[in-house]
Amino acid sequence: MAFVIRRDAGLYGYERALSRAGFTAVAGADEAGRGACAGPLVAAAVVLPARPLEGLNDSKKLTQRARERLYDLITAKALAWAAVRIEPAECDALGMHVANLEALRRAVARLGRRPDFVLTDGFPVDGFGVPTLAMWKGDAVAASVAAASIIAKVTRDRIMTAYAAEHPGYAFEVHKGYCTREHQAELDAQGPCAIHRMKWDNVARTVRLGRT
Repeated sequence: MAFVIRRDAGLYGYERALSRAGFTAVAGADEAGRGACAGPLVAAAVVLPARPLEGLNDSKKLTQRARERLYDLITAKALAWAAVRIEPAECDALGMHVANLEALRRAVARLGRRPDFVLTDGFPVDGFGVPTLAMWKGDAVAASVAAASIIAKVTRDRIMTAYAAEHPGYAFEVHKGYCTREHQAELDAQGPCAIHRMKWDNVARTVRLGRT
């Protein structure tokens, strides 16, 4: 299959080209939390309507306020959307790459509308049962992937903020479980808690040092 994308096609260029090729339900899929050492991995999938959503962009280029606004807009206007989480213990058991693939598959499978094409961010994912295209920096060049990145990011941020109350002292509401200097200092002082990924080297090191 071949289709042409103009350089100036904009964020919706891939979806419009696929629609012209007969793919009317294009799902974008992306994840949040792959690089964190605490908290779940969250993946989302979105099938957008043909009419563009104002302000849609890669979640990393948006402020928190803009992401929250777009989360509400996407969940209200999308033809279908889904978000799933893979808990830290399963991330440890599977390994992060396999966990990432599984999360994306689960998110697409949970969509209320079966897509006829799937766009993924970064690397190929099999097992969807429909044609797929992996895209380098997909959340910056394809609208449906950008929308999925926002759903995944906001969902995970809310989860980590809630965990901050359950596990005080780690500042999860600030760094969201990523390996910041502040997070590492708390790990070194207190050791890991129930939502840390124990297979991560920096977490395992605190266990070896007796910080449990």
